[in-house]
Amino acid sequence: MNIRFTQRSRLVLILGLLSAIGPFSIDMYLPAFPDIASGLHSTVASVTLSLSSFFIGISIGQLIYGPLLDKYGRKRPLYIGLIVYLFASVGCALASSVDALIVIRLLQALGGCVGMVAARAMVRDFFEVKENAKIFSLLMLVVAVSPIIAPTLGGYVTAALGWRYVFVVLIIIVAIIIVGIYFFLPESRKPDRSLSLKPSNILQSFITVFQHPQFYTYAFTGSIAAAGLYAYIGGSPYVFMEIFKVSEKQYGWIFALIAMGLIGSSQLNSVLLKTYQSEQIIRVALICQTVTGLTLFLAALFGKLELFSTIFLIFIFLCCQGFTFPNSSALSLAPFSHNAGTASALMGAIQMGIGAFTSALVSLFHNHTALPMTGVMACCALGSLTVLTIGKRMIVYHSSIIEVAEQSAEMFSTS
Repeated sequence: MNIRFTQRSRLVLILGLLSAIGPFSIDMYLPAFPDIASGLHSTVASVTLSLSSFFIGISIGQLIYGPLLDKYGRKRPLYIGLIVYLFASVGCALASSVDALIVIRLLQALGGCVGMVAARAMVRDFFEVKENAKIFSLLMLVVAVSPIIAPTLGGYVTAALGWRYVFVVLIIIVAIIIVGIYFFLPESRKPDRSLSLKPSNILQSFITVFQHPQFYTYAFTGSIAAAGLYAYIGGSPYVFMEIFKVSEKQYGWIFALIAMGLIGSSQLNSVLLKTYQSEQIIRVALICQTVTGLTLFLAALFGKLELFSTIFLIFIFLCCQGFTFPNSSALSLAPFSHNAGTASALMGAIQMGIGAFTSALVSLFHNHTALPMTGVMACCALGSLTVLTIGKRMIVYHSSIIEVAEQSAEMFSTS
């Protein structure tokens, strides 16, 4: 699809904003964890479960929206999901207990996750396959701004007005995004009434996508690597504000500084793609991330961590994530065009499902040290590298079977 530069820039910005709804909804309320715990007469560990419920909601919701986006086009499900998000955000602002907050955050995620699914599918709709990794890197530029702006803004809003106003700000932001979608985002896919929404047919569509070796290799590689990021998100409020005793505002600035590594590396990825293939970049990034993750964990284990070394190691860890995410996303979706929404939904569900599990692990193993966060981060990096190594062998094996089958069929037809 030929797209003019100005239209391309506008599309990337809107798709990036849609992708950023989830991260912004997560990052902005992190500095408010101690205030939320105090205001709802609970603990930071309990408030962290509202982060886990948000991940669960995103995981489940993406599976719902994938088939809807393929059947009804992209924009109608977008409007419905974002309206659900707005109402749930009102509920979060009015929550009277931590249990209520956990449940309403689940509903908020069920609405907001439509932006993530639609954005990935529309990248596949609007742009050629060979451009997808570069476009995902550009989306990362927009998405990665959220960890810079959101915690800082959340810290100031919490300090000035209280934690409930964090959700008021989220309501305003998403309302602006809806206006942008209405005026500036064209429909990228016509409704396909032939697609069935029967559970058996939807399940079969997901199974068909999941069985593709390239999909499950890079979907799990990217998801497990991203889970290290979610472990950091879930554990960092306690590590920085309780162990290292930084303030909400200082935490916001630290979070922003670390996020700059994610932004820089995601844009460097676009440059490297001119020389190297996505498969090569992912492997090197995961090796570096594994070494960094293990160093971070061992330093915590032996009591050698201090504030600046922690910031530095996490910064390097997230730099590696900036290379992994765009390339794994592009490679996961590359085999699919007709059912890009379903593939995008399944990839996102896997990513957020694993993210929910890891963030819950950080809360479950909470022991008033940095070990739960750093341990989970190290395991995620090592696990992702292992999956990539095994999965690439499966891709080669699958390709060889297809090649042999095609040669046999050709020989049979010519005999």
